[in-house]
Amino acid sequence: MLMNRIYFDNAATTNLDPEVLEAMMPFLTEKFGNPSSVYSYGRETKIAIENARKSVAKILNAAPGEIFFTSGGTESTNTAIHAAVNDLGCKHIISSPLEHHATLHTVEYMQASGPASLSYVNLTENGHIDLAHLESLLANSKERSVVTLMHANNEIGNLLDIEAVSELCKKYDAIFHSDTVQTVGHYPFDLKKLHVHFINAASHKFHGPKGVGVLYVNSEIHIKPFMNGGSQERNMRAGTENLYGIVGLGKALERATEHHKQDSEHILGLKLYMAEQLKSNFPGISFNGDTFGRSLYTVLNVSFPMSEKTDMLLFNLDMAGICVSGGSACTSGASSQSHVIKAIHNGQSDNMVPVRFSFSRHNTKEEVDIVIDKLKELLL
Repeated sequence: MLMNRIYFDNAATTNLDPEVLEAMMPFLTEKFGNPSSVYSYGRETKIAIENARKSVAKILNAAPGEIFFTSGGTESTNTAIHAAVNDLGCKHIISSPLEHHATLHTVEYMQASGPASLSYVNLTENGHIDLAHLESLLANSKERSVVTLMHANNEIGNLLDIEAVSELCKKYDAIFHSDTVQTVGHYPFDLKKLHVHFINAASHKFHGPKGVGVLYVNSEIHIKPFMNGGSQERNMRAGTENLYGIVGLGKALERATEHHKQDSEHILGLKLYMAEQLKSNFPGISFNGDTFGRSLYTVLNVSFPMSEKTDMLLFNLDMAGICVSGGSACTSGASSQSHVIKAIHNGQSDNMVPVRFSFSRHNTKEEVDIVIDKLKELLL
């Protein structure tokens, strides 16, 4: 049993940065006023929220009025897709089979309940979006389309050519929503130059608190509230604001942006080092997605050949104090085959045991070496 846990599941969530907690603490204690109140306690918390909004907007190169705080990526995605269909006249949804369930379940619901038809864009051999097929779907659509495609896949790490998709959407007057949960805080954004109508973020993916996120809504479009009951967020999201969460999100994004260059270089180095160690020590493995091409520097997804030794691999790694995942869902240490892995392998993936390793700035090469040694002990 390892003395200390090794956490290689940062695509699921990251630990809270101590400086972020420090920034949040006053709003968990003495600065507790309701931001909607007119007296001083409320005014100081309202100012804190607006300062966070300005900070997020500056980092994304958006206007503060285009930034709305939500409970996270799932709410933001639901808001965007519902608004595109119900408020912006999109009766055709174009998505992919690789999307996060926040998107997949929402578009499936919209199709089943009747407001819109649904098309899935084809995938290339290594799991990227087939841009030629996407253009064909847009060109042949008889109704206005909303395209909802994630910027980076949370399981295999593939990066969407977001600029190319945005230009296609502009060409065919389509609404474009991109789930950017895995990339905000990890890549620079210039939303004034990108033809996108909605993007979303979740604070806990870049060392901020859980339960708070962002929805960017391009100022050229006008949508109705997804949640009703109050005038918060400029009448766009009812409910008392998650004050300390919003303050923490703002600080976490500032920290991530400030340290982006050195952090991204360090994390990419870990990913490539681990990939090389896996290739050198474990014959028969394969990497899922465009691992060494257009891919997240934070995510490495590898498939081990199915055997008696890999049957309880996640469970045994957990028992050794190593935290990794098998995809979107796993229970009792056994991987329930991911919809992403199935899609990129055309359903022919039953002889594989996929494991996702995802890294943060806090991980080290020494941890990689420990994990490799434990995998040797379990599999060789």
